[in-house]
Amino acid sequence: MARPLRPTLIRFGRFGDMVMLTALATALHHRFGAPCQVVGAGPWNRDVFRAHPDVSRAWSLPRHLPFALTPAWPQVLVALHRTHPAPIYVCEPHDRQLARVKRLLRSGGIATSRCLFITELPPLPAEHCIDRLLRFGSQTPASVRALTSAGPALDSRPYAPCLRVLPEERAARDAWLAGKGWLADELVLVQAGNFRSMSGNHESAQRKAADDKAWPAARWAALLREVQARLPRARILLCGAASEVPMLEELRMQVGLERVAVVAPPLRALFALCEAAHSMISVDTGPAHAAAALGVPLVVLYGAESPAYWLPRGPASTPVTGLGGPPRSTRVDQLSVGEVFDAWSALPARHDREVATEAPALAARTAHSA
Repeated sequence: MARPLRPTLIRFGRFGDMVMLTALATALHHRFGAPCQVVGAGPWNRDVFRAHPDVSRAWSLPRHLPFALTPAWPQVLVALHRTHPAPIYVCEPHDRQLARVKRLLRSGGIATSRCLFITELPPLPAEHCIDRLLRFGSQTPASVRALTSAGPALDSRPYAPCLRVLPEERAARDAWLAGKGWLADELVLVQAGNFRSMSGNHESAQRKAADDKAWPAARWAALLREVQARLPRARILLCGAASEVPMLEELRMQVGLERVAVVAPPLRALFALCEAAHSMISVDTGPAHAAAALGVPLVVLYGAESPAYWLPRGPASTPVTGLGGPPRSTRVDQLSVGEVFDAWSALPARHDREVATEAPALAARTAHSA
């Protein structure tokens, strides 16, 4: 290429979707020579792409309100015109949001020759979602083909999601852990909730029956007792959003172990915790994808979704075990305590953890909440 091109990725996904999108951002940065710009929807985008070497800027548009009424949309349009003729990869798979994207690209005067849509890419059998994203990234829009005979090719490296933690975030994490007396502990992170448990009355029988990712509290309690017995130095942290804290506190009391605690860290603080974690046990939810992207060995419990398509990925050495999911099962509550514990016990030891060797002198000022 005569000059680098700055690709644009558009995806109005949830937290985990955007973590997976980092794999495509890395691949396209290498392919076109400039970090990508990302257009998404949701408050998590700023945290996911902060300090990411393959993303120059990320905007968040409203998921339901008209784009044109937000201050971010004019900025996005200016950026799209400024990067002409660089490719625009529309990774949005949902018809309703896709129609909004197409309408606004058209009304904004964005050349269709720059745009590719993942919905036009024929699926392959048994293809993982990240492999599909990377295959999409190997496509070349007409605007780029016009610059050379074929456009730059996407290399065959096994790109995987990745996240970045800043030095000051590590320092804040270590100060917080030191203040709790947990700095020398083996941190086992547990993500028992998902987005369905964060809204409405999660205790209602109707909601529980509809939540294919819910695992009975009694099984969580039995599992965590087994984990503690296997790893006596473990500090088991029940992680979740602020709205999940009451549910997690009930679980903590049911477990009845002194070394089990509830934490509700903001996303960036969660990323820093993941860097220092021994392992994670999680239902199929966004934080599991973040943990894998940060190298955490983990076990993921699946309900109706297939791990063959959704299993989190991270750096090449990151061990991730998926349990359940079709065709074997369609609900997490079909999994036993024994098989989850055995899968966690079989995870290889982690050797890349960011662990402080001594208590930091920094005052324990942190955004964590516990």
